[in-house]
Amino acid sequence: MKELQLSNSPLRRLPDFIYLGRLDRPIGIYLLLWPTLWALWIAAEGDPSFKLIFIFITGVFLTRTGGCIINDFADRNLDGQVSRTANRPLATGRVSSKEALAIAALIGMLAFALVLYTNRFTILLSVGGLLLACTYPYMKRHTYLPQLVLGAAFAWSVPMAFAAVGESVPEHAWLIYLATVAWTMAYDTLYAMVDREDDLRAGIKSTAILFGDADLVMISILNALALLSLWLLGNRLEFSVWYFLGLGTAALLLVWQLWQCRSRDTNACFNAFLHNHWVGAVIFVGVFLHYSLS
Repeated sequence: MKELQLSNSPLRRLPDFIYLGRLDRPIGIYLLLWPTLWALWIAAEGDPSFKLIFIFITGVFLTRTGGCIINDFADRNLDGQVSRTANRPLATGRVSSKEALAIAALIGMLAFALVLYTNRFTILLSVGGLLLACTYPYMKRHTYLPQLVLGAAFAWSVPMAFAAVGESVPEHAWLIYLATVAWTMAYDTLYAMVDREDDLRAGIKSTAILFGDADLVMISILNALALLSLWLLGNRLEFSVWYFLGLGTAALLLVWQLWQCRSRDTNACFNAFLHNHWVGAVIFVGVFLHYSLS
């Protein structure tokens, strides 16, 4: 009897729900978190309130988890054709579409509840973030630039952070936004290079396919654009040497990534994608030290 009860227990399905939200692979949380913290610290001039830190960190966790579920729901009939995603819960039927949508809706309501503790402008901006998050998964069917839409969605926390702190989005905030979009496009192109052959067979579009043999060149240009935007930001706000040391370290890490991917080996590309966590981290360290030590 106990064995029967255990077999029917929701606890036995817990790994499937963890896998559905990609909670076993937190890299997406990190990549979304770092630009959010850049913006929050700069908007608050190094002294964000604990309340806003909690709201935005929790919001990143919820947004990324819900976004993964929406993405897998949209791709439930495509993931089975790509070796890396063939075992995802929706693709295999271990989680139903209704269950996935119900969980995504619950997460969305929790995220929106957090935003209600900010201000009206931030609440209005959150609607744009929701639209971008829901639109991105379907872009790979219609355009070779889904990474651009992903970048726009990942960067949306930047204007939201400024709005939450000062109820406005100053011009220099858009330099952080541009840097985040370009950086996201670069690392997600590396991610797409892992699946390029499977995507071609399945008819899935990506920048990795669009760029073709020029993929590493385009990734270099995108990373350079991101660094240039952040350099212009630091120059405009007269940041200290600590900030620019962070940017310099990030530049070295990005060059190292490209060197690792020179053969376009799929494992190397995937590891380079994961390595971007450290790029975002060292930039934040530079921002943090600027405000702490200057």
